[in-house]
Amino acid sequence: MQNKLFTYSIIFLLIVPIFGFNFFISLMGNILLLLFLIPLLIILLTFLGFQTLKSKIKNCQNCGIIITDDSTTCPNCGLEININQNLYDSINNDLSKDVIEIEAEEIN
Repeated sequence: MQNKLFTYSIIFLLIVPIFGFNFFISLMGNILLLLFLIPLLIILLTFLGFQTLKSKIKNCQNCGIIITDDSTTCPNCGLEININQNLYDSINNDLSKDVIEIEAEEIN
């Protein structure tokens, strides 16, 4: 009887620490994974929110007011607003038309 108890206690003392150690390592790995994934998820959701907001911003070509709602007319001047035109499309215009040539002179 004592031989079986000794055998079972040796098996128990060898198996439990191995599984306990694996559990501890997997728990720490999951915690570290969450510590890295939660900020990435927050950054991704913030990026998607800004992209959605950016797509809804429109700019009136007549008075220059920024419109964030879904109206098709400018609330300031009443001009009909193009749905496909937003504030960030004006950045992509050909800027070479607006360049001013300046000649430098040396002053003595």
